[in-house]
Amino acid sequence: MDLNQVRAYINSNQDRFLEELVELLKIPSVSADSAYKNDVQICAEHVKESLLSAGVDVAEVCQTDGHPIVYAEKIVDPSKPTILVYGHYDVQPADPVELWNSPPFEPVIKDGKIYARGSADDKGQFYMHVKAFELLQEMGELPCNVKFMIEGEEEVGSVNLGIFVKENKERLKADVILISDTSIIDNDTPSITVGLRGLSYVEVEVTGPSKDLHSGVYGGAIDNPINVLCEMIASLKDDNDHITVEGFYDRVEEVSAEDRAEMAKAPFNKEEYMAAVGVRATRSEKGYSPREGASIRPTLDVNGIWGGYIGEGAKTVLPSKANAKISMRLVPDQDPIEITELFRKHFEKIAPDTVSVKVEAHHGGDPIVIPTDFPGYVAASLAMEDTFGKKPIPERGGGSIPIVALFEEELGLKSILMGFGLDSDDIHSPNEHYGVFNYLKGIETIPFFHLHFAKLGLAKKI
Repeated sequence: MDLNQVRAYINSNQDRFLEELVELLKIPSVSADSAYKNDVQICAEHVKESLLSAGVDVAEVCQTDGHPIVYAEKIVDPSKPTILVYGHYDVQPADPVELWNSPPFEPVIKDGKIYARGSADDKGQFYMHVKAFELLQEMGELPCNVKFMIEGEEEVGSVNLGIFVKENKERLKADVILISDTSIIDNDTPSITVGLRGLSYVEVEVTGPSKDLHSGVYGGAIDNPINVLCEMIASLKDDNDHITVEGFYDRVEEVSAEDRAEMAKAPFNKEEYMAAVGVRATRSEKGYSPREGASIRPTLDVNGIWGGYIGEGAKTVLPSKANAKISMRLVPDQDPIEITELFRKHFEKIAPDTVSVKVEAHHGGDPIVIPTDFPGYVAASLAMEDTFGKKPIPERGGGSIPIVALFEEELGLKSILMGFGLDSDDIHSPNEHYGVFNYLKGIETIPFFHLHFAKLGLAKKI
């Protein structure tokens, strides 16, 4: 099998590949909202049928206490290396829907991009693997055993995946885990993610009076929880954008000047970066570039804040409560459980006597760094060099995929993060999209990962 054969197969099946993805994107598999529970189940069944059509021998929808996991496999020869493909079919809520240029679950292909919720994160990316698997099957070139584990709870913290993994270690035995849920630098500059930030996600509640009060009668005498919450949040960073939580940086791994210099070689146009997200300036921790601030440094951000009256018109109320959701992206060697506890203690400490506070921990995950000398990375690098015509740049990503650490702990397997999205795909935002080029490029490149890993993995076994 050579590149021309692969491209010919993709060209002759391009319309079908796009039509199948569009049908998948029509299913509103929002895992965070119970109103979509039935749609999530329907999507799992759809994924199962897609895998069976692609040629797996076994596929099933595995129920959990939450949303189901789709498992499938094709064992060509037990003596050959095995690739475990991980992805997720659940998607983020589409809100605010009014900011979409087209309905989020009515996919539109425009200007070379597929607009729909989940197009890049992660339906378009995991479906590349289904079609790449089909391609290898049809060309009689499947060189490895392949297993698929596509879950429905990634966007809510993979709540039940850990249980599934622990209970199915034998079934999930493999030599490497292959994941496409990350991005490349740009369509002319391939890259492989070799690091991800961890995550600590909390929800805070500030309570003042036992009930909402008239702001004229009580304002000036009773503290306002919204005002207090805003003051507390503002104090969580200093003028240098350094996080003020005591002990927060104690375990932070400082990236060497040499590694920072290598990272700086990656193409980056600051003006284009700002224009893509509609800002007039960037803001990062003092001493670090925007790219560094979004990858090798920890962060603290408010993801949502509410309280009081937000309906139409005016209501002069002094609210009883104010709430916020706060996420902290972590870097090696920060521990999410420890960071959550440090945040809790700090938040309680800075609260004035006029209010009480509560900190509720949500999901989290460990930061990870992937070595560039193991067969999975080498195979991915060679595959991208085959199809892009240039060696990919190893790069640290700013996002979090908590299950990568879980896989290494429970299955003893390293993951290779070979994504094909772009940072400008607006994942988690209105008008999420995925490039047609990127979708097809993934289908083109993934078969070569299989071919290279078959040689490298077999050599390692021998």
